[in-house]
Parts: sequence; structure tokens; C-alpha cells
Amino acid sequence: MKRLWVVLILLAIIVVGTFIWWQRGLSAASSSTAPVIFTVNKGEGVREIANSLSSKGLIKDPIVFFLYTRINGLDKQIQAGDFKINPSMTAPQIAEDLTHGTLDVWITVPEGLRAEEIASLLSGKLPNYNNSWRAELDSNEGYLFPDTYLFPKDATVQTVIDTMRANFDKKYDSVKNLQTTSLTKAQTIIIASIIEKEAKYAQDRPLVASVFINRLKLGMPLGSDPTVMYALGYQPSEKTWWKQDLTANDLAINSPYNTRLNTGLPPTPISNPGLSSIEAALNPANTNYLYFFADKQGHLHFATTIQGHNANIQKYGQ
Repeated sequence: MKRLWVVLILLAIIVVGTFIWWQRGLSAASSSTAPVIFTVNKGEGVREIANSLSSKGLIKDPIVFFLYTRINGLDKQIQAGDFKINPSMTAPQIAEDLTHGTLDVWITVPEGLRAEEIASLLSGKLPNYNNSWRAELDSNEGYLFPDTYLFPKDATVQTVIDTMRANFDKKYDSVKNLQTTSLTKAQTIIIASIIEKEAKYAQDRPLVASVFINRLKLGMPLGSDPTVMYALGYQPSEKTWWKQDLTANDLAINSPYNTRLNTGLPPTPISNPGLSSIEAALNPANTNYLYFFADKQGHLHFATTIQGHNANIQKYGQ
């Protein structure tokens, strides 16, 4: 009987001790109300986050924090970004805050969007957005590099542009040594922006670039439908900036962007190209191609003559 009492007392001590340890670990680490900026890096696990919180004096016990988030299913909901943490917050409050209280917003900008489409993307995610951003973004067409960005929630349009252009500069500098043409940087990006809209598959892009370079050398119009689509602008009936099934009237639009009618390059890029299209514009394939045709799967078929082009249309346009 005496041994049983000893066991019960030890169990009670363990239970009480565990309870005290748990409650202490969940309590606020400080009475300070001065906010601290805490960063969760992309890909960090809860164990690393807990240790970082503890080292900054924001929680009392990283093990308790780790277990709490796992037990309550919060470990999979914690976001990456910057958070404003108050040291007087309890561990459960901090854990909850890390699931939705980020000061930053992750925004993915796909390849080939025009500036107005990027503006629409930002408008639903950044509180400071207003309609004046559209013109600012438009003036940087072609240089808003498509990527996934972590923007501060209070970002201004200049912050967005500076971030995207800095990324563009970094990516462009990494491949500019590939250049085999005599084009300027601005001309290269204009061609890359057209390639981005013409070629669905990476292997086709150097070939499309060769077509455009060959046409420029011969003084032929580039003949690119996406440049016409760019000139036409937003289509309310289709709810898109890129009209499909262009009509004869569309193809006759009086615009410097209409490369069906005008020789040379359009005045500015027509989209914001990804790295693959930029590489293709810098280093086109060495061909005699002057034409290409897209089948229903988006694969391109190339020809050196109009007769060969028409044959491709007959063969692959069904």
C-alpha cells in the first residue's frame, strides 16, 4: 500500500509539473508592449520558427510552442513573411497571428502579362493600390519581370516597380553574354515580349526569334497577331486584353503596334517576358525561316516560303 501511495504521489508530481511547465510555456514572455518585427522565411519548419521566436525573447519555451502548433493544426498554416509581434502576446496568440498576420503579401506574376494585367493582379492584393498605378506600370512594360514576389502590404507602386525591375536587371545580366545579334537591349526586350505571346513551348522560341530577325533584315513586317491584340486593348465581351479570332478590321487597325502593316519593331514591348523568351531574343536559332503556324496544341510549324507556310496551314490547321 505504501508503495502505491509513493507511485501516486510521483504521478501527481509529474502531472502537476507538466501542467505548470505547459502553462508557463504558453504564457507571455514579456510585459513589454513594444512591437517586434519577426520574419518567417519561406520553407522554414515550425521547429526552426519556435527556436527563432525563443531566441528573440518572444516565447518562453520553443518545445511548448512546437507542440501547441502541432496539436492544434497550426503548423501547416503558418505563413512566410514579416510579422509585427507584441512580446506581451501569449504563445497561442503568436501562433495564431503567424497564420494570417503577415505584413507581406506573396504575389505570383506569370510570364507574358501586359502591365494592365499586372495592375489588376496587384489591385486585389495590395491595399495601397489605386488607378494611378496602371499608368506607372505601363511605362515599365517589358521590364516587370515575371516571378513570385513578397511585397509589403503597404507597398507603393514605386516599391513594386523597383523590386520587379531590379529582378529584371539581375536576370537579364545573367544571360546577356548569350547575345549573338546586333540589337540594343530595348529592341531585344521588344522582340522577347512578342516571342512570349507567340510561342507556348520553350523549344519553339529561338526559332520564332529567327523568323523575326530574318524579317527585320529583309524589311518585311513581323506580322505578329499579338501586337495587333495589344493595340486593340481590353475586350469587354471576352473579358481579356488579348482578343481571339481577329477580324479583317482588327488587322487593319491604324496603330504603330500593328506589325501586320508596319515594318520594324513596335514602339515598346507588348508584354513582360520570362527568361526563356529573353534568351531566345538574345540568341536566335540560325535559320532561313520567315513563317510559322501554330496548331491546336500550340506547337509551331515553320517554313521558309509562303508556299511552305500555306502547306503547313493545310496540314496542321484542321
